[in-house]
Order: sequence, then C-alpha cells, then structure tokens
Amino acid sequence: MNQSTGPSRRGFLIGLGVGAASATSLGALLFSAATPLTSGSFGDRWLFGEYEAGCTDVDFDDSRLATVTVPHCVTPLSWQDWQPSAWETSWVYRQHFDASDGLRAGRAFVRLDGVLSAATVYLNGHRIGSAVGGYLPLTAELTGLLTARANVLAVTVDGRWRQDVPPDRPAVPRPSSIDFYQPAGMYRPATVLATPRTFLDDVFAMPVDVLTDARALVLRCQIDSATGERDPVALTATLSQDGTVLGSTTTELAGLTTGRTTAELTMTGLAGVRLWDVTDPALCDVLVTLAVGGRQVHAYRTRTGFRDARFTPDGFWLNGRRLTLFGVNRHQWYPYVGGAMPDRVQRRDAELLRDELNCTMVRCSTYPQSTAFLDACDELGLMVWEEIPGWDYVGDLTWRDRALGDVHDMVVRDRNHPSVIVWGTRVNETLGHASLYGRSDLLAQRLDPSRPCTGAVAGLRGYTEPGYPPRGSSVFSFNDYSPLATPTAPPTLRPPRSGMPYLVSEAIGTLVGHAHYRRVDPVGVQADQALLHAWVHELAAADPHYCGLLAWCGFDYPSGWYHSVAGVKYPGVVDFFRIPKLGAAFYRSQVDPSVRPVIEPAFYWDFGPHSPHGPGRSATIWSNCDRLVLHLDGDRLRTLRPERERFPHLAYPPFTTNLAVRSGHFPELRIDGYVGDELVLRRNFSSDPTLDQLSCVADDATLVADGVDATRVAVRAVDRYGAPRPYVTGPVTFSVTGPAVLVGDNPFDFAAAGGAGAVWLRTMRGLTGQVVLTATHPDLGTEETLVRVEAGRAGHAA
Repeated sequence: MNQSTGPSRRGFLIGLGVGAASATSLGALLFSAATPLTSGSFGDRWLFGEYEAGCTDVDFDDSRLATVTVPHCVTPLSWQDWQPSAWETSWVYRQHFDASDGLRAGRAFVRLDGVLSAATVYLNGHRIGSAVGGYLPLTAELTGLLTARANVLAVTVDGRWRQDVPPDRPAVPRPSSIDFYQPAGMYRPATVLATPRTFLDDVFAMPVDVLTDARALVLRCQIDSATGERDPVALTATLSQDGTVLGSTTTELAGLTTGRTTAELTMTGLAGVRLWDVTDPALCDVLVTLAVGGRQVHAYRTRTGFRDARFTPDGFWLNGRRLTLFGVNRHQWYPYVGGAMPDRVQRRDAELLRDELNCTMVRCSTYPQSTAFLDACDELGLMVWEEIPGWDYVGDLTWRDRALGDVHDMVVRDRNHPSVIVWGTRVNETLGHASLYGRSDLLAQRLDPSRPCTGAVAGLRGYTEPGYPPRGSSVFSFNDYSPLATPTAPPTLRPPRSGMPYLVSEAIGTLVGHAHYRRVDPVGVQADQALLHAWVHELAAADPHYCGLLAWCGFDYPSGWYHSVAGVKYPGVVDFFRIPKLGAAFYRSQVDPSVRPVIEPAFYWDFGPHSPHGPGRSATIWSNCDRLVLHLDGDRLRTLRPERERFPHLAYPPFTTNLAVRSGHFPELRIDGYVGDELVLRRNFSSDPTLDQLSCVADDATLVADGVDATRVAVRAVDRYGAPRPYVTGPVTFSVTGPAVLVGDNPFDFAAAGGAGAVWLRTMRGLTGQVVLTATHPDLGTEETLVRVEAGRAGHAA
C-alpha cells in the first residue's frame, strides 16, 4: 500500500494546463460553490535524466537534463530486442512551476498513476511520499510546502530488478525470469489535484438487489478533513442516467474529527435504472456533494453500472441470463515506449477487443492496468478480470505485505467500474499460501462485497489441489494448456471441477501447438492459430458448466522468457502493433452479420515461394455468412456452407475448401457472402504483386494539442483491393510535417515484421493544425495519412 494517500483521480474531472519547466503558472484554483473542485495534468516538458547526488534539491542544476513528455519510458526502445540493462538503474524527473493563491489556499496533491518500479516524491527538497510497485497510484500531499513561485517537484525512479516487490523476484538476478519485461519510467499520467481543507476523498457506489424492483445504491463515502469541522455536515447524493435524475438521498453528521471519516448513504426507488450489459452498457452518473454549515464545499463525481454478474457451478450468468464468457488475456505493453501510451491509445485496445474481436471479457494479465482502458471497457460492455501484480512466485513477508497492499489499492481504485466482474486476489500460477490468500480474499470482500475473487492456477497439481480455492473465494480459474493428442488433432480441455464455478483463464498461447505465430512464419502455422482458438472456445461452449474461456492471448508482448524471439513473445491473435493476424480471423467472425458481415480468410492469396500453389487443399475462411460463393477470375467455382457438424457450438463456424491452384496459374479470387438470399459482403483478392501498394492509416482523424495525445498509424503491404500481402521486405521511411512528433522506428524494417507495422504520432502542447505523415517503400511507393490537431481536452478517439 502506498505510504501516502489522497483523493482518487476519478472524482476530479476538470482539466488544467500545466506549464513548462521554466516555471509557468498553474492558474487560478478557487474553491466555492460554483467551482468546488479542479485538477491539472503534469503532461509534457518534464526534465529527465539519470539519478545523481542532489538531484532532488531545489537548487540542483538541471540544465543538462532532457525535456520529456509524461507518460514516459526512461530509455529509447525499438519494437524488439529490448535490453533490461538499459532501464535497470535510478532516474529523476523534475518539474518547475508557480503556485497560484488558489492552489495554496486549500489542499493540494500530486498523483502518479504508475511508476515502474519504485518512486519517491520531493517538493522543494522535502520528501513527501514514496511507493514500490509500478501498477497502482502514488498520491502525495503538497499542502504547506508550496510557494508562490519557483516550486520544484522531483520524482526519483528506481528501475532496478530484484526489488522486494511484486512481481519482482529478489532472489533471481534476471528480469527475464518472469513472462514480461517492465521498462522503467513514469509511464502513466501525473496529475495535480486541488481540494478544500475538508473534501470527499473517495466514494464507493455499490448497486444492490439489481434484479428486483427494490434495486438500490449503497454509497460508502470517505471524508478527509485537515482540521475537523464543528458545524453540521451534510452529504447529498444524486444518481442520473442519460441526463435524467432517477434518485437522490441525503444524510447529516454532527461534525467531523480531524482525519478520515466514513459515512454511508442508501438510495432507494431505483427500479427505473437500465441495467449495464454487454449489449447495452448503460452507465449511471453519481454526484455526491459535501456541505459544511450549510455551505457546499466539495463535490465528487463517479460512474457506476447496475448489473448482476454471477459465477456458478452451472456457468456464468449476467443479469439473470446464462452467458458463456468469450475473450482473451491482455498485456498493456506497446512498441517503442513500454507501457507509456496516453489514454486514447489505451482505450483503443478495449475498442479492438470488443468491437473487432467481439470479446465479452478480458483478463488484465497479470497486473492492474490503465484506468483509461477500464473506462473504455465500462462504455463498451467489455467485462474485466483485474488482478494483482505477480507471476509464478510468492516472496518473503515484506513481499506478501506488499501484495496485500496491491489488493487494497486495486480494489479501492477500480470498484466503481461495472466492467470489473471478478478480482484476481492471488498471484498467477501459484499454489498453497492458504494464509496469504485467505487474507487477500477477505480484504477484497471487505472493501467490495459485490464481487467474487479468483486466481489462476496451472498444471495437473493446480487442477487437483485439495481445498482449492481457499475460503472466501468463489471461482476456480485454470490455465489449461492440455497438449494436442497428435500434431494434427484438436486441443482438449480438462472438464470443469465439480461443485464450483469454473473458468478457463488461459489456453493455447504458444504452449499448444508449440509454435510462434509471426507473420514471417509459414502460412500454415499462422492459419492454425485461428483453428486452435476456435477449438477451445467450441469445447467451452459445449459444456454449460464452464463459465467461459479467456485464451492466451490478445496481443504479442515483450518477453525474455521461454518461447520469445528477439525479446518478443508471439502468442497474440493481434500483433505488437495492434494489427490483427490470421489468428484473429476466428474472433472477428463471431458477430451477428446484422451488426457487421465478415469474410476473413485464414490465408493470404499469394503465390510466392511460401505458397506457390496458393492456400492449398484445406483452406479455411472465417465468416458469419450463411453461405459463401467463390469465384476465380470471375468464374463461379463453388458454394460453401459452414462446418456446423465440426463446430456445433460456435455461433459462426468456419468454411473449408480446396484452393490449391495449378502451377503457373495466378487467378484472382472473389468471395461473395450471403445471409439468406441477400449478398451482404464481397471481397476481392489479387494474385498480382506488381499491383501491390502501401497502406498507411491512422486510427484517429483528430487529436488534441496537449502534448500527450497520440494515435497509431498502421502501415501494411496490401494488394490492389486492400488485402494483406505477406513476406514483404525493404524499409519503410517516414516524414512528418505539422504539429506532431513521430514515435517509432524510422526507417521501419518490413522484413522483420512480415510486411506490417506501426508508428505513433504524438501532439505538441498548444500547437494546432494539420499533420501529414508520409510513408515511403522502395517497391510499394508512397502513401500519406492526415491527422488534424485541435485545441481542447484529450478524450475519446475521434
């Protein structure tokens, strides 16, 4: 648990621009009934460098330090071959600023949302807070130490491995002993929070009796008072949905003592609230105001969602209906910057998982992830398993106490997210430790009685462990890497454990099939990935005693451990650059065609040295259509029907056909998809590589000129119809004009990535206008993408 605590970020929603390193005003921050709260983001223009003696002092000469933007990684990275030695030392970030009378009139805090792997905070030479563990916030109070001008905030960062903190292993010298690399830095937002002397520190909004007409909202409010209050104190809460107030309640206290006070309110009469669901993620806005002596002094805003999520021995139930959970695991790492991507980019992962891969659930493996990602999951209807940091190891008493602190901070940070339906309170793939996990489960239940607890186990012993799960838990979660019976046989799953809720928390990865899934690998290997994932989801859907299955995994990620290649692990159905692979074709097809018709071949229409006769005799096409009609060079070849006998429990089974082409014949392929008698989608594929071109597409048309906002630009080799072309070599070079900077390799090596990759464009504070990114390949030509940078607040993707 962090040594210093303070207000949560969610309750403070008003943005404030923060100045440069040369001492710029934070602006007027006043507390009144009209403006009860404000906040600001320390975003760009931090001074940064390696730690040296005196670097936290006010008069330290920081003219030699570099100017950087937060979120930030301490070392430049490519997309592969990461070297932990580049970040395994100590660092410092410094920020100079003036403090207005308004900021100094009340209380002020700085909140660091994530710093890997340990941080200590100094204001004007005074140590004001510290924390170890990089996945949950550190909040430190600035009150009483601010001066009108020339304040210096310094943050020292310890990026060394072997710290006695989850998920590190102090007895093991190599960071590659866990499954993922953790580049050091202030890789999540840094925020200034300004409050009155007495303020609402936290509000837990817990819906109850959701499936009855007596549904209600229990509000557990924590008030923090610097000096106490003798006058009467009133708390008033309102709940609204879609702009309409549906309920309110008030309670009064005789006064407040110094420190923290907890008050509870219950709001009833909420039968008209619409439930949050994967198909209709209806959110509610909660506003709690604090009045002292009849004068409003503070307000706290948060969101919640009314939903009933139950894990039972008979499967998973959402709002009273059975639903087989369908999803993947997610790592939060990105090329070039580690975890240091802004909110927009974090949100994009949730959009990809829900809207493109059609997942209903994601496991945040194996650490708490960005709140921006969770916000997007709330809004999209993507359910979440969130868990504490750790991987296959439990340390000494200090390590264990810190793991319990992670449980506390994770639950308190994220318990208002309706998307979070289960807490992972145990370290991934560990057994025993009944005392620790009894404590961690009970702690989570005390902080949030509305959700169950779990923890993933693996191997035969984990599957049969007596007495598992321990007291207080309610979901058995198993990482099921049951082997293939033969190299060509489908995978298997162990049957659900009798008498307890059973969730498959991992499957496939690179451990089933024992293959990497890279674009430079043989096409057959790439295509098999989709079939393997389909098989395990078929098996989970076939038995109603499975709550569902979360496959390993969504995205490729950096790793120096088993089955890595050049520091990258390739089990993702989406690559490191967030570009779907052939393995994603199965997930992309599992959507109602009325929402989005899909035709996704698990092959490339390519006649190069890797597939001179085309896709072969057992080519797979993933689609949600009723039938597919294939044409070669305009001539009708055959009509295909889905393989319902082979995959009877998939909503949309694959289509299989013979697409072996005689030597020297290079026809064009056309696939027409029909639902009933209606043609709903047509896709064309060219066999002529001389007509190939470079695709260069930005995720967002508009960015915000805050110096932090960013968007991905994906580059691919494609045929004349836009279908991917594999195994393309040669460099892609980039040039940028306009108010943005390029984040990524320039030039980018197409050969190493199999003809697909990405860079990111990041804005520059206060500079607006059009950005033109030009990508050039020696054979595929030149392509441009345009992005508009505007003034305003960063938020959702355009």
